[in-house]
Amino acid sequence: MRRPPNLSRRRLTTILRRLERVYGPAPAPRRLAPLDELVLTILSQHTSDINRDRAYADLRRRFSSWDDVADAPAPAIARAIRRGGLGATKAVRIKGALRELRRARVPLDERAFRDGSAEATWARLRELPGVGPKTAAIVLLFSLGQPYFPVDTHVHRVTTRLGLVPPRATAAQAQEMLQAVVPPGAVYDLHMQLIRHGRAVCRAPRPLCEQCVLLDICPRVGVDRSRVERRRSR
Repeated sequence: MRRPPNLSRRRLTTILRRLERVYGPAPAPRRLAPLDELVLTILSQHTSDINRDRAYADLRRRFSSWDDVADAPAPAIARAIRRGGLGATKAVRIKGALRELRRARVPLDERAFRDGSAEATWARLRELPGVGPKTAAIVLLFSLGQPYFPVDTHVHRVTTRLGLVPPRATAAQAQEMLQAVVPPGAVYDLHMQLIRHGRAVCRAPRPLCEQCVLLDICPRVGVDRSRVERRRSR
């Protein structure tokens, strides 16, 4: 899929600066161990951050180590994470990922993924069952400080509306395009600011365009700019 002409480092830098003026600096990144971040991200699928964190805390209380989780029956894991929703599905994914890593002789503790290149870690994560490009990028960015650009639903929606990625691009395709262009030093900040903007203004299904600091560079089809300007002036 061809990269849109709007996707450039200059435009991304402009977007980041404007969003920083509105939302302030991005919060400091959490620095969980890579395996912790991997499990946390699997738990985040199709649920809120609050429920994700509750499920993660429940899982850590129930099992003393990731080896114990890998050895536990899937139903026991599902019961431990039930507050995060989709417990049965996520339990199978977590157990499968941990067992696959152990078979590959990756230690199931804080040493996991600490050695080796970012490219090798990316490849290893992508081989795990139920681990897509977003999850792999989150582990690399949040835990290891590597400039991999995750594309979640908010980032995908905002970048599509801004014409940075094609309208029919999947999240995985959008991630590949953005990864190639976002300046490495801006990866974390831009990721976080786009999420903030997607939650506060560029919402689904009804974005608050009259409040958008990016309106003048947004080519989103169907926006009635005169109506937006009237609402802004009230």
